[in-house]
Amino acid sequence: MPIHLNLPPTFAQKLAEANRGLAGMWVCSGSPLVAEIAAGSGLDWLLIDGEHSPLSLESIQLQLQAIAAYPITPLVRVPVNDQVLIKQYLDLGAQNLLVPMVNSAADAEQAVRAMRYPPAGVRGVGSALARGARWNRVEGYLQRANDEYVSLTVQIETAEAVERVDEIVGTEGVDAIFVGPSDLAASMGLIGQQGHPDVVEGVRRAIAAGKAAGKPVGINAFDPKLAHQYFDEGMDFILVGADVALLARGSERLADEFIAGRAGERAEGAERASY
Repeated sequence: MPIHLNLPPTFAQKLAEANRGLAGMWVCSGSPLVAEIAAGSGLDWLLIDGEHSPLSLESIQLQLQAIAAYPITPLVRVPVNDQVLIKQYLDLGAQNLLVPMVNSAADAEQAVRAMRYPPAGVRGVGSALARGARWNRVEGYLQRANDEYVSLTVQIETAEAVERVDEIVGTEGVDAIFVGPSDLAASMGLIGQQGHPDVVEGVRRAIAAGKAAGKPVGINAFDPKLAHQYFDEGMDFILVGADVALLARGSERLADEFIAGRAGERAEGAERASY
């Protein structure tokens, strides 16, 4: 007797049901073990990053398999708005994709079509071969995938995207937008200056456009004070940390306490002994 499986709710469905902003973290290490640890954290969602991390298709699938045992929603960022890559990510089991550098309605439409099976899109049919449909154990996957089993979030992260944000958020099939202040600053000739008034104005404009269109809006905010501010203002989803950043800062604190700190204590003690 064949087994019929269900898939978890999509990120779009989770956002629609939420009564507060959803807190998530980046997973960039490529380690399924780290992904599993993060999955059990109690956070709402994780972002597996295929753009700025050395992740293969196989390593992404392994991380999704590790996360699947936990009540957390994974979002996966593709490295580029490419039809073939999007098909592969969906087939390996990524239900929720984040597409970077979406600068126009045409870019958004391209991503939407890559996410959907014909006639609504151009996604190739390989459900019997792929984890995305659990090897055709999800009943009616081909007929239901477009509307029920996948979600698309696009990134607004350039000055061009901010100028065209109204048409991007108005594109049918775009479920949410994610604002990227770092790349936005760079595109404005203000690299590393995310707090510059012009960058902040661009961020605010993108947020307002998403809200006006009734689309959930997310942002990256590792500064806890800023993240709390965004949540208080009604932001729908925020990345509040990253696995590699937590490890980097945590290991630095250990070095400060047990090497630099103790060296300072010894210097202080030697100075007192000289009197």
